[in-house]
Amino acid sequence: MENSKEIFNKILSTRVWRENSLQTILKRYPKGGKGLYRHDELVEEYKRLVSKNEISKSKLIEERIRMKPTRTQSGVATVTVMMKPFMCPGKCIFCPNEINMPKSYIASEPGAQRALKNNFDPFLQTYNRIKALQNIGHNSDKIELIILGGTCSVYPEKYIIWFVKRCFDGMNSFGKTSFELDAKGIDEITWEQLSQVQKYNETTVCRNVGLVLETRPDYITKDEVIRFRKLGATKIQIGIQSLDDSILKLNMRGHRVKESKKAFELLRLAGFKIHAHWMPNLYGSDVKKDIKDYKRLWSKEFRPDELKIYPTSIIRNTILEKYFNEGKYKPYTHQQLLDLFVNILPTTPRYVRLTRIVRDIPSNEILSGNKSTNFRQIAEKEIKRRGKNIQDIRSREIKGESVKWENLELETIKYETSVSQEYFISYKTKDTDKICSFLRLSIPEKETYIEDLKNSSIIREVHVYGNVVNIGNESKGESQHLGLGKKMIQIAEHISKKEGFKKISVISAIGTKEYYSKRGFIKSPLYMTKSI
Repeated sequence: MENSKEIFNKILSTRVWRENSLQTILKRYPKGGKGLYRHDELVEEYKRLVSKNEISKSKLIEERIRMKPTRTQSGVATVTVMMKPFMCPGKCIFCPNEINMPKSYIASEPGAQRALKNNFDPFLQTYNRIKALQNIGHNSDKIELIILGGTCSVYPEKYIIWFVKRCFDGMNSFGKTSFELDAKGIDEITWEQLSQVQKYNETTVCRNVGLVLETRPDYITKDEVIRFRKLGATKIQIGIQSLDDSILKLNMRGHRVKESKKAFELLRLAGFKIHAHWMPNLYGSDVKKDIKDYKRLWSKEFRPDELKIYPTSIIRNTILEKYFNEGKYKPYTHQQLLDLFVNILPTTPRYVRLTRIVRDIPSNEILSGNKSTNFRQIAEKEIKRRGKNIQDIRSREIKGESVKWENLELETIKYETSVSQEYFISYKTKDTDKICSFLRLSIPEKETYIEDLKNSSIIREVHVYGNVVNIGNESKGESQHLGLGKKMIQIAEHISKKEGFKKISVISAIGTKEYYSKRGFIKSPLYMTKSI
């Protein structure tokens, strides 16, 4: 790579760094006299020069050449994979049903395109996604694996065990020591084989710090929740869509609100993070009804930890398209949708993370209605203009900013659910209210059905923000290495003792078991526990 040292020196020495600064520098040093160097080429050359001691390792250079830095500023690198097309029990009128896609997904969506490119192979999807993140400068030590497929609970058990196992094979392939891949077929797979690759992942390079599955409320049973834990899951995405039985019936959702309530109860008693999907503008609803329905989300029967808001879209070859053509259904106008978001978003509790607002469906796939995938930014601007603000977790994340202990303060939010008292323990900046870390502690008030959790409080999540840094490495000023996780666990233990518990458990991901072991937790069949 020509002039590489000059390029990196210029990147390092530029005092005011703007969005287009890197492109401006690269234009001065064109590749072969024409064209620009790609991000992956810059990253590779930087690593080569550092390894040969031709330039010094620089955090500033790494930040400035990293492509799409927000992908790892939440503290983990997210890898999304998709299971093969399979039957779905739902007959929802709004749901696309493409032959080559799992129910509810469209082939032109970014994640679906990656799945198709890899022929839905779990190993290739996982391995290639991690490699792509590394190539544009992201650290991949901590992987949150999201497995999509509509309703995972209806897939054959052998298939889902095999799929999860092969995803772990993909992560384990980046290990420092040789790892022998056992590519057995679906019919040959066993729980024991999955357990073996999970065991390896506890101490390898690319560790799984979170495993997410998605399903329907009416498929959540005690046995299914236990199966989720055996697979290594820590978070469940669950499509509730509406909390109005009449709206659910009109849209042929196939379940009622009572099934959603039961699902939340069973998942919370098992310590899972609950990531709900909610859909405004369903057939039969209106803005006033949606505002009322959003308020129901925060009643004690629900209160999800994370939420995706997916305004209903009219997709080709759906029953909803027929209703639209017949004049029975009208999508919200831009102003109606904006008014809805201005009313509901500021009411979102501080302990909730709004992970997505508006689904990333290509505009050419939407027949009518909102086609702006950046509607969150549009709504936030209008909310600010009206003198309001949003306080959800994502709006307050510290991202890549440097922090010091003396600038932080502790905040504890206590709230009630139908089965527990919940504590949201967080550290935030004093002046700017930016959240640096949080812990979710559950104090059960109803007897659990899981033996590991008998007479125990439950840590449902520990999360520390900041750019992903290598496991075991120190990095001054980054919230991941201020000891915030350790401090919050101590606070959770103190609260649990005060509430009369002599035992505390954690729903540990496979790759975080070593972290909790160092803090006195021991492995039980499905969780990690500690006497207090």
